[in-house]
Amino acid sequence: MTRQYVAFIRHGDYLQIKGAPSAYQPFPLNEDGVNQARDAADELSALAEKYDFVFDPVINSSTLLRAWQTAEVIRQNLDGIARISSFDALAERSVGAVANLDAHSIEEILEIDPRFEVPPKNWKSNSHYRLPFIGAESLMEAGKRVAEHIKKSLMQPKSDDGQKRLKLFVGHGAAFRHAAHHLGILRFEEIAPLSMYHAKPIVFEVLENGQWQHVAGHWKQRKTTEEYTD
Repeated sequence: MTRQYVAFIRHGDYLQIKGAPSAYQPFPLNEDGVNQARDAADELSALAEKYDFVFDPVINSSTLLRAWQTAEVIRQNLDGIARISSFDALAERSVGAVANLDAHSIEEILEIDPRFEVPPKNWKSNSHYRLPFIGAESLMEAGKRVAEHIKKSLMQPKSDDGQKRLKLFVGHGAAFRHAAHHLGILRFEEIAPLSMYHAKPIVFEVLENGQWQHVAGHWKQRKTTEEYTD
């Protein structure tokens, strides 16, 4: 019987507007990010050799450039990958109409609009808070969206060839962590203290009973002073 494995891969480091919630910034990987993506391909190749994985030929990627570019570098440097399919459903949490403004400007807009309340101090990292703008969502909502995409992708019919099939998903740290909660991988209280390393795969086996079992890779322990980004 085919055994299903999944790798969560956060995009590599990229160019970004300082002080702005990074979610929908449309910028490419920087040099470090490209090198991180190349290293990810090497690490995935080593994992395939160690665990006898066969790669699903299609990488599922967020449509944001930094994620797609990470997936493309992996595709170019990893045998067994044929193409990339990009999905809005794998994007980071949307802040809606205020996307790519810096955090101070967003807070000023909320202060001057009489319809809105001042947001909590931790609004960027609050899992349940949703900015009151068109198109905005909470981190939990973004995580649910990502989790539903992953589950739907794994439901696609596959040949029962007895192999260990590894499916790669390239996206964003906060959305992946909240998706992991929805999938039963992380408890809610584990979300905030954790982050993800750039382009470092975390691999899980999806068991027949629907549970997820950690196989390889590690979450990053967040420093208390570390800025909360994707």
